[in-house]
Amino acid sequence: MDQNQLKLAVAAAAVEYTLSKINPDSIVGIGTGSTANCFIDLLAEHKNSFQAAVASSDASAERLRGHGIEVIELNAAAEITIYIDGADEANPHLELIKGGGAALTREKIVTAVANEFVCIADESKWVDFLGQFPLPVEVIPMARSHVARELVKLGGDPVWRENVITDNGNQILDVHHLYPVASAQALEEKINQITGVVTNGFFALKAADVLFLATQQGIVTHYPKA
Repeated sequence: MDQNQLKLAVAAAAVEYTLSKINPDSIVGIGTGSTANCFIDLLAEHKNSFQAAVASSDASAERLRGHGIEVIELNAAAEITIYIDGADEANPHLELIKGGGAALTREKIVTAVANEFVCIADESKWVDFLGQFPLPVEVIPMARSHVARELVKLGGDPVWRENVITDNGNQILDVHHLYPVASAQALEEKINQITGVVTNGFFALKAADVLFLATQQGIVTHYPKA
């Protein structure tokens, strides 16, 4: 199977899992990116199985509405039963790097609210150590240069993702040369403490609860390694 077929396969597995967890009153959290788009398209066939969705980006919200799925603001959701999203990298602890689509802040917020975070990815995203994929850091525009200098002190090589504005009106720095990351949790905390950082793309302090990984041999289910 090519990568697109793997994404469709893992999205189908995630839809089946989601249906086992929800009821007609449930709110489903939906992520951003190509794998999440596959999930949205397949979930549309079951839109009467849940009440509404909360989207982590304007693009995902538009795609959901295009399928006739009601999208509500997170502030209007008392509870999110399950949140499904992809990743740019995932390690055996189910710590992730996310933000290739520049939606990391909203993704992290929805993750924090959801009862369960299900990550879906193809086998190319599975790594022993995080950091080969450049770490996205969302920054307040006026602080971009300051944050970049601080990231250099941490051993990174930040590159401004020009002509990209997040849904929150901020900018993205992609930090290269962090590999291998010894402690994603410690680095996540350290970067978030830099003044001007909104958040960074490590999902380690709150990792995924379960990962469905599409491989050439089928869907492999991973739980966090102790």
